[in-house]
Amino acid sequence: MTQTRADFHEQNLASAQDDAQRLFGQKTILQGAWLNWVASQLYQLQPAEYASMVRRELMRLQETSEN
Repeated sequence: MTQTRADFHEQNLASAQDDAQRLFGQKTILQGAWLNWVASQLYQLQPAEYASMVRRELMRLQETSEN
């Protein structure tokens, strides 16, 4: 059975949110070095669809922290 994009998203959302929270938590520790570090962490995530989910969650966390 082929997994739909919606199924993949539903099954992986919680762990993508957890990964984003973990990565975002390093921002205050790494400060200026965080952007390069987080990019390298995202690059290692597989599959690419999952990395995109984590990236979107990170953007959401970033926006929330700025407001």
